[in-house]
Amino acid sequence: MAREATLKRKSFFVDEHALLRAKRVLGVATDAEVVRVSVERIAEMGEFWHFMNKSRRTLKPGSVKAP
Repeated sequence: MAREATLKRKSFFVDEHALLRAKRVLGVATDAEVVRVSVERIAEMGEFWHFMNKSRRTLKPGSVKAP
């Protein structure tokens, strides 16, 4: 469902320690990948929470059974 990314060059300051931690957590090799993956995940979470808020209270309690 994701569309083809159009990349644009940006310049900004980033905390190097936070970048290193994010690189380890995300399992990517470069700083550029850390920024791209992080921004994409944030956008996805925004869409997810919009969906969750929109569909709030549409399932009846007990209608979903745990495995």
